[in-house]
Amino acid sequence: MSSIHLPGEPQGKHQSRKATASGWIGSALEYYDFFIYATAAALIFPQIFFPKGDPQIAIIASLATYGVGYVARPIGALVLGHWGDTHGRKHVLLVCMFLMGFSTVAVGLLPTYDQVGLWAPALLVLMRLIQGFAVAGEISGASSMILEHAPFGRRGFFASFTLQGVQAGQILAAAVFLPLAHYMDKDAFNSWGWRIPFLLSFLVIVAGYIIRREVHETPAFAEVDKSGQVPKAPVIQAVTESWRDMLRVMCCSLMNVIPVVATIFGAAYAVQPGYGINFEKDVYLWIPVVGNIVAVIVIPFVGNLSDKVGRRLPIVVGALGSGLLAFGYLYAISIHNMPLAFVMSILMWGVVYQGYNAVFPSFYPEMFPTRTRVSGMAIAQNIGTAITAMLPALFVAVAPPGATNIPLIVGSITLAICAIAALAAYTARETYRVQMKDLGSVDAVPVPVQEYERLRAQAMGDGRLTRAAA
Repeated sequence: MSSIHLPGEPQGKHQSRKATASGWIGSALEYYDFFIYATAAALIFPQIFFPKGDPQIAIIASLATYGVGYVARPIGALVLGHWGDTHGRKHVLLVCMFLMGFSTVAVGLLPTYDQVGLWAPALLVLMRLIQGFAVAGEISGASSMILEHAPFGRRGFFASFTLQGVQAGQILAAAVFLPLAHYMDKDAFNSWGWRIPFLLSFLVIVAGYIIRREVHETPAFAEVDKSGQVPKAPVIQAVTESWRDMLRVMCCSLMNVIPVVATIFGAAYAVQPGYGINFEKDVYLWIPVVGNIVAVIVIPFVGNLSDKVGRRLPIVVGALGSGLLAFGYLYAISIHNMPLAFVMSILMWGVVYQGYNAVFPSFYPEMFPTRTRVSGMAIAQNIGTAITAMLPALFVAVAPPGATNIPLIVGSITLAICAIAALAAYTARETYRVQMKDLGSVDAVPVPVQEYERLRAQAMGDGRLTRAAA
């Protein structure tokens, strides 16, 4: 609990550490679910859920089902954003967790194409739609909860742990697949071994509920609720009052192209027989794992940096830098150079991309007032990611197996998208020195630099005293 009292900051009990832990673990568990599907869509599903025949068609169809999850996200954002702004951050995060957990377990129980024909891909798409619906509220809900519990001057640092949890969930997803793919017989893995990671998601439901029930509602939302300012239609209010910032968030969220290139198209390009690269599946899976391990280390430092220099600069640098490095990453795969692919993955995904990835959990919600924060962020971010939904299939279509200059084609599209995101961030107003009650206002006056640095140092000192007393 912070000892700093500012007129623009909500009073009440700030559970900074507990809220951060809840957001981290919840995001890790939920995105474990989301990314085991992504991994399976690239490595396994083309062979078991779609008709035998042309491998290119199977790859496109499988990656398209991955994209369907993103198509469902704007719908989930409308519903879950409304829920988060009218019923509270804690409640919406529990709803997200249950929906994601049960739909992921269901994927592990689905019959294959050989067993039920076209019902197999149809049921797979349905479960992916539910996953996409559920995940739409996770980042906005968790980011808002952590941001509103965090002390002034430390919001970027604490909010960054939301995305550190997401990266950890991806590490866990690959880590579960790695020993199975390596040690199991290939036929057994393709027959039933791939189901194990999905069935383990039942543990997500139990662990996530235990963790998230311990966190109180945020002081900022409690004040809005107590004052009777909770809007009946937060979605409409967000659009009418903050449409410019929603547009900026939408464009910035196109940065989802980098994880698509790193973990989805990169996987298909590297391991699917049609492309002829023929990296071993269990070996290739280490590339995103190593990149994510580095990201987990880098994220808190970048989040802390954004509390010093602001949100916009790290995002612009991260967007343009990772877009340029996409060329090198894809080139390394194309020349069958595993060590170089490792290096490029670490630089693109693990280091440079985190300039964006570590900062948007504070940058996005700070654009909106408390009463519409979850809706504004959720809708805009998920529309942006939905636009990138079919990028894996698009990449395969414009750079199919047998095509030449695949790194140049896909890399150019990636860089162009990253440039759009960088421009959107550059045009936004800086928010890191704006107090909580003034966030979302175009007329907000930031705290003067010297006063901000004093308050930030005090918040850091309070944090050290709290850890010492714990």
